[in-house]
Amino acid sequence: MTDLIKKKLEEEIKQLEYELTTELPAEIKKAVALGDLSENAEYHMAKQRQVFVNARLGQLKKRMGELSLVNLANIPHDKIGFGSTITVFDTTKNEEIVYKLVTSEESDVSKGLISTTSPIGRALVGKKEGDTVTVITPNGKRELEILKLLTIHDVAAE
Repeated sequence: MTDLIKKKLEEEIKQLEYELTTELPAEIKKAVALGDLSENAEYHMAKQRQVFVNARLGQLKKRMGELSLVNLANIPHDKIGFGSTITVFDTTKNEEIVYKLVTSEESDVSKGLISTTSPIGRALVGKKEGDTVTVITPNGKRELEILKLLTIHDVAAE
């Protein structure tokens, strides 16, 4: 799972590095050749893009470092953690919901993929089957009863 994310991030890093080292310098050089830089929109846009690309590269490289620290041996076998699939009963909505805890890059609430850093994800991490958690979400307070837990280890064994 994290390998797929790493590959996606590496591709974006490679593309941004190419833009930073090849495309943007060419654009800046072309804009400088047009003359007066104080009123040169092309020059200012290229410089702004250069700042953005540098910042995004920094974020991506930091995230790659964080992902390389993920160690499956540290993920509990009996508690909710990264990669767990959890069936909960939402007493507020009176419905059963299935969530899978994923990284922020993979999260898609409409598919039940929630980030470990989301309010629901943070509330569930470390809990066991039978536990009830109260989650404060942007839409209000929710009570979730954990009905079933499949950890990343259970899924790998299937």
